[in-house]
Amino acid sequence: MNRIDAFFNDSRLKGRKALIAYLTVGYPTIGATIEIATAMVNGGCDIIELGIPFSDPLADGATIQRASQRALESGVTPSRCLNIAAELRKHVDIPLLLMGYYNPMLHYGLDKFCAMSHKAGIDGFIVPDLPPDEGSEAEAAMKKHRLDLVYLVAPTSATEERLKFIADRAQGFIYVVSLKGVTGARSTMSTDLEGFISRVRQVTDKPLCVGFGISTPEQAQRAARLADGVIIGSRIIDIIGKSKHPQADTKAFIKEVRTAIDFH
Repeated sequence: MNRIDAFFNDSRLKGRKALIAYLTVGYPTIGATIEIATAMVNGGCDIIELGIPFSDPLADGATIQRASQRALESGVTPSRCLNIAAELRKHVDIPLLLMGYYNPMLHYGLDKFCAMSHKAGIDGFIVPDLPPDEGSEAEAAMKKHRLDLVYLVAPTSATEERLKFIADRAQGFIYVVSLKGVTGARSTMSTDLEGFISRVRQVTDKPLCVGFGISTPEQAQRAARLADGVIIGSRIIDIIGKSKHPQADTKAFIKEVRTAIDFH
């Protein structure tokens, strides 16, 4: 059993909802990535999603695009992301995911990238531009190296058959996209989130974690009432970009969200 499965098995017994936080690797600096990630774990984060900077991040809004561009300009590559992940693994024992687009993985060499990711202490991948219809090669490579491939389901996944097809292929947990569009903090959440999650629940018993647009403790609390976990990205990147003390401020924000979802 890997760290992701172990976490969700344990959390369901305890009634704990997963708090998953996203960081762009190398933003604002390489050293800060490790410091901020460690601070967030100390604040109550359960899983960290490490974003591999990419020049054409189709699923990401302006906030994460800017962070990726800055990291790329600082010389962050997939290889450096693996080095940073390996260093972070020395400091934390929670599940670590890589969030990245498929092209850089193929360019690196899919089997080699999976092997090196496992060696670095990574537990799984989120690949937003890889639909399960085209995921057989990636699934095989990741299974070989004991990595989970987390698939996304979105409100545009209209039919029950499609939702079941995606859910059956997903490993670790299912990333429930809360709205149509790209990532980014929103002032409100979809009014149909409850209905959408209910539809996904009908086709799977795998853990469901909600992401895209969650930016406040109150929104996280609402999502936690419906799902097994919440994923926050753009809001964290916003805090880092505006803060003079990003380590302390991100930890404080994670604590607020942790308190909110613990009292869902």
